Amino acid sequence: MSRVHQASSDNVFFSVSCHHLTKTGQLCNIRDQVPYKIHTIGIYLVIEASNGVILMWDRKTSLMIKLSPDFKGKVCGLCGNYDGNGNNDFITRCGEEVLDAVQFGNSWTTSTNCPKADAMKNPCQITPHREAWALKQCHIIKSDVFSACHKQVDPTEYFETCVRDTCACDSGGDCECFCTAVAAYAAACRAVGTCVAWRNPNVCPLFCDYYNPFGEQWCEWHYQPCGAPCMKTCRNPTAKCSTQIPLLEGTF
Repeated sequence: MSRVHQASSDNVFFSVSCHHLTKTGQLCNIRDQVPYKIHTIGIYLVIEASNGVILMWDRKTSLMIKLSPDFKGKVCGLCGNYDGNGNNDFITRCGEEVLDAVQFGNSWTTSTNCPKADAMKNPCQITPHREAWALKQCHIIKSDVFSACHKQVDPTEYFETCVRDTCACDSGGDCECFCTAVAAYAAACRAVGTCVAWRNPNVCPLFCDYYNPFGEQWCEWHYQPCGAPCMKTCRNPTAKCSTQIPLLEGTF
């Protein structure tokens, strides 16, 4: 089973694989299968589990996890403890609060065959030839394009992450890392009620026109930065979705 993420509640782990969502014990012995459904919203493949766990994957490099309020303060792991305080999320497997991200991450290693991670050097120092390009591209986060969101969501951390990730993608997938970083800031803006149409034919384009019937006068499919969180589709014919699903971008 290929694990994507792990979050624990009362010593029970939830694991995600490309085939199924299961509820397993600490030793990965399957106890019972959690019912779930899969459907598409915009560019995201959405998995809704009956236990209140929602996964939203852009089919590329971004995976968002949403938990129901029932999990608040009852989970631990790499995604934090979900208690509303982002300053105390670095809790190790032993329950110790640490400041070092590497120490925190290593504590949650699930396999003895997995080597410990080392402190990562600044990717822009390793690949200095990419820094100028990364700074230029990521400036969109601080530009007027996102001006409506700047006062609501501080762009500084997202900009720094964008530059670091864009510098790190030096062996292919350059635009994927950059686009994922900008999309993360756009998602944070959507969460506070600000929709930003930041994509264009030159910046992380989504070619929605591809889905429109050829030769028809009116286009049926369009890109929307804040599309409907639930739509009637072949995979979701009842058009019923969890109220926890946020507005998502994509072709609608």
